[in-house]
Amino acid sequence: MSQYPDAQAAGSDTPNLDFAGTTPYEDYVQADVLTHLQHTLSDDPGEMVFLVTTQVMELWFTVIVHEWETAAKALGADDLPVATDALKRSLRELEALNASWRPLAHLTPAQFNSYRSALGEGSGFQSAMYRRMEFLLGDKSASMLVPHRGAPRVYAELEKALHEPSLYDETLRLLARRGLPIPAAVLDRDLSQKYEPSAEVEAVWTELYQGDQNSELVRLGELLTDVGELVWRWRNDHLVATRRAMGSKVGTGGSAGVAWLEKRATKNVFPELWTARSHV
Repeated sequence: MSQYPDAQAAGSDTPNLDFAGTTPYEDYVQADVLTHLQHTLSDDPGEMVFLVTTQVMELWFTVIVHEWETAAKALGADDLPVATDALKRSLRELEALNASWRPLAHLTPAQFNSYRSALGEGSGFQSAMYRRMEFLLGDKSASMLVPHRGAPRVYAELEKALHEPSLYDETLRLLARRGLPIPAAVLDRDLSQKYEPSAEVEAVWTELYQGDQNSELVRLGELLTDVGELVWRWRNDHLVATRRAMGSKVGTGGSAGVAWLEKRATKNVFPELWTARSHV
């Protein structure tokens, strides 16, 4: 029997407020778990927004990895509608991920220094889920598994991702199945190695972009270009936020900080989709 008879008598417009255990919302979202994962290590009130923002980024990494893995699998099965739907969703998710920099975008060095020591040797490059994103983009390196040796499940997931086709690998395999001259050296390459640009692949994209602009392969190319642009924006937003917060000092975790991020920011994913445009 409800503890709130008046609420039930009010009719169907009144929500059910009486549950035997936790609410169905809590059971599904696990909000109580999420909102109690914040354990700050300093007395500075600004650390909370840094911690929560970083955790939010990890959740966006997770859903984007899900979308790109879905897209890669669908491309491998010649299911372009499923692949394009997943890629389109990932664009909105990348926009939300990039917006996550806003709470941290104007940190001054003094503000960051007030809790920076709480990070210890922690650094964003140690994020396993972000590393899976990079692997799906074709930027692979076995050395990036090393920091995760102490976490067997995470290490196994990363090692599996290292040897699987990237999103771009599956795209190029699809082009080859459609009769386009993707070189065997590209199709049969060691998937655990970083993708390197190919003049022959560039020529294939050039030919496609000189043809029917409404073809499904051109539309796929544009979706991947959208992904690449948002990844580039993410890297640049990271660079600017870091430059404002700590200048050119050595990064947490011993990275080169801004110098390392500057190098990353100059690189495009899906390289031939960008260079082919110079020949159309």
